[in-house]
Amino acid sequence: MDLGITDRVAVVTGGSEGIGKAVAYILAEEGVNVIIMARTQSKLDAAVAGIGSTAVGSIEGISCDVSDGDAVAEAFGQVLAKWGKIDILVNNAGHGNANTFDVLDEDMLDEDLQLKVYGGMFCSKAVLPGMRAQKWGRIINITTAAGKAAGYSTLPTAMSRAAGIAMTKSMSKEYGVDNILVNTVCIGSIRSAQNLRKAEEAVAAGEVATIEEYYIERCKTVPVLRVGEAREAGDLIAFLSSERASYISGTAINMDGGAAPVV
Repeated sequence: MDLGITDRVAVVTGGSEGIGKAVAYILAEEGVNVIIMARTQSKLDAAVAGIGSTAVGSIEGISCDVSDGDAVAEAFGQVLAKWGKIDILVNNAGHGNANTFDVLDEDMLDEDLQLKVYGGMFCSKAVLPGMRAQKWGRIINITTAAGKAAGYSTLPTAMSRAAGIAMTKSMSKEYGVDNILVNTVCIGSIRSAQNLRKAEEAVAAGEVATIEEYYIERCKTVPVLRVGEAREAGDLIAFLSSERASYISGTAINMDGGAAPVV
């Protein structure tokens, strides 16, 4: 399927590994000029080298801590100075942070909100003026289904992701008139870099014998009885970035094999 986004310009935060890297691969294969952002330049360089092997559009990496508003302004300023526009923004930067309320404290909550909510706000504000001017834009916020229905020991992630879902819906109402579509993908159990690190920690602690056993345990509550692949999440995000999704906005799509207790 031709997604109709050749020569568009996309920024993918958290793009050096996992889901962000997967969507960058797909967008670049579709002829999009992709800029991936993350904190560590060496990881970005490695990702760029891999993505470049199949890219039709250009691919580059810019180091940026999206929780820092000044850093976001500088990094997005570089992109706009080079390309003159940003058509697609994937707010993917974030990490799992699942604890009980007893463990939750002010520092933990502040750090989570700063990265996932303020970061998404900073990046969106950097691209919206240009999207409004050209009357075309796509913003996809990556959240989790815990933001819809929090489970046991899901804090502060469930709180920050609920805020991200609410921000998505509000933005979609405000910017639809400018042909800027805003959606969120609620990620479940995916073979991401974060989950791989958790699997390796579980093996090291003797909780499971192998990484595959870790994933088998994770998928016991997933109706399709497997964990998802990062590329599958990337396919959905790329579709939402495209002309083919031109009447989809304000949605929160579960990407979790049916595991979420809510639609």
